[in-house]
Amino acid sequence: MDQIIEGVVQFQEQVYPTQRELFQRLAKRQEPKVLFLTCADSRIDPTLLTQSPPGRLFICRNIGNIVPPHGTLDGEVATIMEYALEVLDIEHIVICGHSDCGAIKALLDPNGDLKAPAVTAWLRYAEAARRIAAVMYEDKKGLELLRAVTEQNVVAQLNNLRTYPEVAAPLAAGKLGLHGWYYDIGTAGVDVYDGSRNSFLPLREWATSVHRAKAHGGR
Repeated sequence: MDQIIEGVVQFQEQVYPTQRELFQRLAKRQEPKVLFLTCADSRIDPTLLTQSPPGRLFICRNIGNIVPPHGTLDGEVATIMEYALEVLDIEHIVICGHSDCGAIKALLDPNGDLKAPAVTAWLRYAEAARRIAAVMYEDKKGLELLRAVTEQNVVAQLNNLRTYPEVAAPLAAGKLGLHGWYYDIGTAGVDVYDGSRNSFLPLREWATSVHRAKAHGGR
């Protein structure tokens, strides 16, 4: 805990003075355009990964970067979605899974039911990913299987997002973008889900294809 306290003091004495104007402006209101939903894993820092200053990202974190379908009893994510879209007018939602995800490991090897029953119950919202991967990637094992299920979980949660009325309406109107990411902790690699290809592409390759598509559409 001493390191945490020292960090706060360092922030107050060294960081805050250099960004005083930003924080004073943020003290009055927030206007993020991106909701970043990722795992609670301590190794992921959305603001560091995206190099975002305070106020740019509205962040939601939970075990396994899960979005329960609309209408379920687990309402925490639902309240965040409602606030993000109805109050903040968020324009993009990113669901970011990651390598070495403990939640996905537990999904593949559910032997900890008695040790972490709440986690086991929560992971039922990721069960579709395990079943899809079991059918699509029967030949994969170990780290390859873990990555495949992690990616499928991102896709499954994107599908769950679409069940929310507050998401469906702006999405249909072209006012909201949904994005699925896979982040490799060890290499800093980020792959993005391309729905047209039903596969994940390296971030730069995906961005280039999107820019080309926009340019073509503009002609």
